[in-house]
Amino acid sequence: MRTIDSLDVQGRRVLVRADLNVPLDGDTITDDGRIRASVPTISELAGRGARVIVCAHLGRPKGKVAPEFSLAPVAARLGELLGRPVKFATDVVGDSARATAEGLADGEVALLENLRFEPGEESKDDAVRGEFAGRLAGLAELYVGDGFGAVHRKHASVYDVPGLLPHAAGGLIVAEVEVLKKLTEQPARPYAVVLGGAKVSDKLGVIANLLGKVDRLIVGGGMAYTFLKAQGHEVGRSLLQEDQLDQVRGFIAEADKRGVELVLPVDVLAATEFAEDAPHEAVAATAIPADREGLDIGPKTRELFAAKLADAETVFWNGPMGVFEFDAFSGGTRAVAQALIDSGAFSVVGGGDSAAAVRKLGLPEDGFSHISTGGGASLEYLEGKTLPGLAALED
Repeated sequence: MRTIDSLDVQGRRVLVRADLNVPLDGDTITDDGRIRASVPTISELAGRGARVIVCAHLGRPKGKVAPEFSLAPVAARLGELLGRPVKFATDVVGDSARATAEGLADGEVALLENLRFEPGEESKDDAVRGEFAGRLAGLAELYVGDGFGAVHRKHASVYDVPGLLPHAAGGLIVAEVEVLKKLTEQPARPYAVVLGGAKVSDKLGVIANLLGKVDRLIVGGGMAYTFLKAQGHEVGRSLLQEDQLDQVRGFIAEADKRGVELVLPVDVLAATEFAEDAPHEAVAATAIPADREGLDIGPKTRELFAAKLADAETVFWNGPMGVFEFDAFSGGTRAVAQALIDSGAFSVVGGGDSAAAVRKLGLPEDGFSHISTGGGASLEYLEGKTLPGLAALED
C-alpha cells in the first residue's frame, strides 16, 4: 500500500476521501473527533502545495439532497482546525464542485457536499456507481484514501475512484492498519478483548474469529444479557436477542474448548425503566428481577473486569458497558476505560460508541495506545474480512 510520501502533489488537484461523519445537533457538531483525525493528512498535503479536494459522507440521506445532512458545518470546523479557510462546494460533482476544484490555488483546501446526496455513491449497480466515480475522479489528478471508517463499504468514492487515478493511503489509514495488524499478528499476551454495546448480532463474526486468538473475552453492555440468558439465568426486561441464544451457547462451548477465559458480569444496575432518572439497584447478574432491566454493569463487575485487564499486554475494546449517555449508568464504561489506561497494555479503542464514550466522559485520549475512527471497519478487519477500500488502495 503506497503512502502519500510517494506522490508528487505540488500544484496538483488531490481528491482526499476522508471520514467526516460526525454527530450533529442542528448545525452544532457534538463530537469532532473524526474531523480532528482527518486534519494531519489534509494539512500535510496542503503544506506540500497540493490543491486539496476533500470528499466525505454524513448520515444516511439515501441518495437525495437533505439539508439536515449538509457538510457545511463540517467545512467550517475543518477550517478552524486547519487554521486556513476551507472552500465549500454546494454539490458533489456539479457546477459548484467543478468551479470550486478548478479555482483552487496551491495549498488551498475545499470540501465537497455530502457524497451520499448522489445515488451513485452507494449504488449496488456497478455501472451506476462507476459513472458517478468517473465524474468524481474527473475533479482531480490524484486520489488519497484516508476515510478508514468507510473502507468496509463498496462505495464509489472508496472502491471505484482509486482505480481511476494514481492513488495512495493517507496517514490515518496507514496508522489504523498498523494497529489492527498488531491485534491480529502475534499480539503480546495476555490478549484480552472487551466487547459491549447493544446487540450480540453485531459482533458475531468478530467473536467467532477472535476465539482462536485471544486469552480472555470480557463481555458487558446490552449483549451480555443474551450470554447470561444462554446460561439459563433470568434477565428480566433487559435487552435480549432470543434468536441468538443458540449461537451464543456455541460461543460459550467453543471458548471452553479452546481454553479462552470468558468473563461475564456478576452484578448489574437493574432499573425500573429505561430512563436517566430511573430508580435502580445493584443485583446479582444471575438474579435480575423479572420487572427490571439492566442498564449498566454493577460495582463488583467493575472490579472484576478491571482485575482481568490489569495484567493484559494487549487489549481491544469495542462497545460501552451500559447506557453511558445517562450519567447514572455511565460508571461501568468509565471503569473499563480507566482500567485500560491503568493497565499499561497496548490498548485499542475500537471506534464508534466506545470512542464517543471516552470523549463524553472526559477521559484522556492519550491514555490509550490508539482510538480508532472506524467501528464497523475495525470489527470487519478483525473478523478477517477483505475490506473493499483497503483492497482498492493495495492495487
